[in-house]
Amino acid sequence: MTNKVFDKLLSLKVKEQGERVILSIAIVSYLIHLILILLTNYDIIQIESKLLKNPIAAIYTPFSFILVYEVYLLIFFLPKSISYYIGKQYEIITLIVIRRVFKDIGNLELTSKWFQSKSDLQFTYDTLTSLVLFLLIYFFYQNIAERDDSIVETKNNQKRNIERFINLKKIIAILLVPLLIGLAIYTFLIWVNSTISDYGSGIVAFKNINNIFFDEFFTVLIIVDVLLLLSSFFYSDKFHKIIRNSGFVISTILIKISFSTEGIVNNALIIGAVLFGFLILLIHNKFENNALPNKS
Repeated sequence: MTNKVFDKLLSLKVKEQGERVILSIAIVSYLIHLILILLTNYDIIQIESKLLKNPIAAIYTPFSFILVYEVYLLIFFLPKSISYYIGKQYEIITLIVIRRVFKDIGNLELTSKWFQSKSDLQFTYDTLTSLVLFLLIYFFYQNIAERDDSIVETKNNQKRNIERFINLKKIIAILLVPLLIGLAIYTFLIWVNSTISDYGSGIVAFKNINNIFFDEFFTVLIIVDVLLLLSSFFYSDKFHKIIRNSGFVISTILIKISFSTEGIVNNALIIGAVLFGFLILLIHNKFENNALPNKS
């Protein structure tokens, strides 16, 4: 029953179909955003928004839909590999920072006092942060073990336990699909309502537009990560795997905390979270390699 539902929601075929749909929507949304910017600049329509002043800011919109697809990929990889699942979390926060860069470009003042301008400094922080994150994610994926956990555990005669754990991850992934769809709709409606009904709240909502949905999204991920950590105790008592999973939870919590901060503290927390996760994986792999039997 679980496998049938899983195949309908998270199969490779569904993934490929979803990819085409999201890319089509992203292209259309980009063109619509450009048209709105054009109409606003020629005073054909009157909309006060920083995202409607600079054509470069239009890239912000398709990136939002690409992020939606990344969320789906995160759920897709959950049953397959915890390391790839965490890697997708890092990809999502990196795309959020890059999307923020396009928003920052519209706020650039381009003065000789670059380091005294808050908007120019934020652009600098976000640009450098995206480069560092990109590099860290490269090393993170490079250090994911070539063999997955199921192969190692099978050699230790624990195939049944691993199958149960994979089934549990499939159930969690299935539950995440409607939960995150509902969360996305809810947070969007709340933001729209606050913007329309209360101008002051709308300004705050716009200021935190990068946090919409993803603040709550990473709260859900923390719950899932802790559940996976606790469940892993039933299937493996290896110290390095427990520490790895615990470290991934800490990394997700740091990302979640970053949404409540601004400026360089926000960027430092994001880099620190991904760096911590990478180092945890690196040390875990050292333990794993030392545990391998001598092949000579």
